[in-house]
Amino acid sequence: MEKGFVVKAIAGKEKNQVFVVVDVNDKFVFIADGKRLRVNKPKKKSVKHIQKVSTKKFSEDELLVKDEKVNASIRKFLKNL
Repeated sequence: MEKGFVVKAIAGKEKNQVFVVVDVNDKFVFIADGKRLRVNKPKKKSVKHIQKVSTKKFSEDELLVKDEKVNASIRKFLKNL
């Protein structure tokens, strides 16, 4: 799993929702959707509870800046999938 991948939660409160991977750890990824889960406070999710959805990838350069413009572009990116 890499930053920018589009994933779908397959377990938990966010089940069947689509997110962008913001950061990657050993066993966990941090996901954001730009609405409830923003880039500055992403959700920590186990790798086994998500699955890759799309071959499209969100720009890693944009993920480095943690402000409202990034959240808006994530929302727009996920809406246009």
